[in-house]
Amino acid sequence: MAAPLTRSARGAERRAAHRPGQGKAVVVFLAPFFLLFAAVLILPVGYAAWMSFFSERSSGLGFGGTERVFSGLGNYTKALSDHGFTSSFLHVAAYCALYIPVMIGTALALALLVDSAAAKAKRLVQFAVFMPHAVPGLIAAVIWIYLYTPGLSPVLEWIDAAGGHWDFFAEGSVLPSLVNVAAWQWIGYNMIIFFAALQAVPREVIEAAVMDGAGGVRVALRIKLPMIRSAVFLTLLFTCVGVVQIFSEPMLLSQRAGSMGSDWSPMMFIYKAAFERHDYGLASSASLLMALVAGTLSYVVTRIGKRGGSA
Repeated sequence: MAAPLTRSARGAERRAAHRPGQGKAVVVFLAPFFLLFAAVLILPVGYAAWMSFFSERSSGLGFGGTERVFSGLGNYTKALSDHGFTSSFLHVAAYCALYIPVMIGTALALALLVDSAAAKAKRLVQFAVFMPHAVPGLIAAVIWIYLYTPGLSPVLEWIDAAGGHWDFFAEGSVLPSLVNVAAWQWIGYNMIIFFAALQAVPREVIEAAVMDGAGGVRVALRIKLPMIRSAVFLTLLFTCVGVVQIFSEPMLLSQRAGSMGSDWSPMMFIYKAAFERHDYGLASSASLLMALVAGTLSYVVTRIGKRGGSA
């Protein structure tokens, strides 16, 4: 049994815990982070919130310039009543329904295959699958638009030579075309995360399951997958936040696919409101509404992940 600390010992511990100058050192080390955080996040969000309560109004016949007037929640009402803005969230929801299962499922399957004992050339496979993520999203979209374009694409020539026909920009096929661009770029990145999580699974647990007669598929589905649940929900959280902000891929694809329109995603609507219509109040209110949706979605995914982890 440990002897209780004497008064002098407690005083020595207290002095050791609060050394002179320690508080100043903490402030010096943390100050750059909080200054940067305020400069790149708090101030822009505050400025956007302030702009969302004002709108530009032209005087006379447009020859007297514009003036900024307080509109209260008018810009928020205008955004929520705009069919282009509300339908952009439906487009993203349809995109999520197809993209997330394809991307997460394929990344998980590849990680489990690479982690299996029968896998060969694991480093080469990881490198090959991860390589598309090194390509910037804008460049990836340009590459795939080239492969989708009739008269340029060798893929379409092969399909035509086989007697088939496919239009990647048609109204019914443009969504899978967009999903393909994003999945090609992000499957490798998420596979690396899942593979790293699989490396942390205790080998003795897997060996015990094998000795009990479990096959490779059963070990993967009943042992490995439940033990990397937190990594799966983490990637799901990042994916949901990223999908709500999707911009460059649909923006480029919409130049060829007329059915997408110029406000297919919320970010495209905000870009159009700010830089084509010059309605900065509407763009600011739409940005904050989109941030609210992303925050709510993140909270829901986090709650589901915690509930699944505690079950």
